[in-house]
Amino acid sequence: MSEKNEPKATKSVSVRSTSSTSTSISTDREMKKSGSDFYSQNVSDFSTESSTKNSFAATLSLRQSNLKAFTFSELRTATKSFNRSLMIGEGGFGGVYRGVIRSPEDHSKKIDIAVKQLSRRGLQASGHKEWVTEVNVLGVVEHPNLVKLVGYCAEDDERGIQRLLVYEYMPNRSVQDHLSNRFQTTLPWSTRVKIAQDAARGLAYLHEGMDFQIIFRDFKSSNILLDENWNAKLSDFGLARLGPSDGISHVSTAVVGTIGYAAPEYIQTGRLTSKSDVWSYGVFLYELITGRRPLDRNRPRNEQKLLEWVRPHLSDMKKFRLILDPRLEGKYDIKSAQKLAAVANRCLVRQGKARPKMSEVLEMVNKIVEATDMGSPVVLQMKGLAFSPEMSRRESLKRRFVDPIIGEKRWNWRSWRPKLLVTC
Repeated sequence: MSEKNEPKATKSVSVRSTSSTSTSISTDREMKKSGSDFYSQNVSDFSTESSTKNSFAATLSLRQSNLKAFTFSELRTATKSFNRSLMIGEGGFGGVYRGVIRSPEDHSKKIDIAVKQLSRRGLQASGHKEWVTEVNVLGVVEHPNLVKLVGYCAEDDERGIQRLLVYEYMPNRSVQDHLSNRFQTTLPWSTRVKIAQDAARGLAYLHEGMDFQIIFRDFKSSNILLDENWNAKLSDFGLARLGPSDGISHVSTAVVGTIGYAAPEYIQTGRLTSKSDVWSYGVFLYELITGRRPLDRNRPRNEQKLLEWVRPHLSDMKKFRLILDPRLEGKYDIKSAQKLAAVANRCLVRQGKARPKMSEVLEMVNKIVEATDMGSPVVLQMKGLAFSPEMSRRESLKRRFVDPIIGEKRWNWRSWRPKLLVTC
């Protein structure tokens, strides 16, 4: 559902895998299955690259899914034959279209949906595997801060292979959209703090709220969507992986993700843990504070890497104010901004084991929300909604890989001093 216009940081890592070789999800044989057979088959084929794959597959199989199996004809009608005027996103996987269907719960009502269509190019790449993962994850997990997957379509006929996902429609787009210049108005500070809280809730649920752990692996502002009430929800679980089981410290995978968000230890070793998501969340907090992307090649050289740019501004109040998003026009709570930066610093400790768990991060953010004047509900003037695939491709070509280095030491939470230490 999010716009996949960002380049992925991909790196092959030679490591010893802790698991046996997993069965490929995207074989030609499996892609020729009928829709219902295909789905039931792949509920047990969630690619975890871990020694707990089989137990997790069993867990998924025992959980009832409420997903609706749509026909391609139904979705074509819902999107007016995938009319480009209804396109709300586009990326390497294909396009995302707004549509209307009758509510599965009440056929007398109509609901808005977002339909992600996997293109032939997406099928040839890794899109099919990500499609399966998305169905498997969102088919069995549910939380107020995760985008709801309504259903899917898996049909094969003379027209070719059709793979689509149907989500709840999120009218207020992504957080990244609002932090960029796509809208004339920007997110108020109180809304940003609430978004930080919602995103932390979603991650905490994935990491600690179930009898198994899911590592998001692609946490970023463009994958955090906003509903009609400005509640933030995590979306796009195509790169998600099952976390390590008891007695195992990590999951070994190829390094994938988005530029500027991947944790340094994951980039260097391919060893994935939930603390990789915690790092990404810390980067996101500085996005909310500054309104800047993790890497922006359009800025002066010393300002291109967000984490390197903010570091010298965190030593005193006057310097700290210089990193606050200028689009806020001074309308922010400086104390809560400093506290949010302190949380970010805790998440951006170089050593993964020293970072807090997301439940601990959520507790910190909850305290910030409690102490912040949230004001009245936000009402933004939604202008500039038109999505420009050309602009997105142009922007994506300008982004490059960044491996920011942050201080080794942990922060004294009680002192609320948002400083970064000198790196080793």
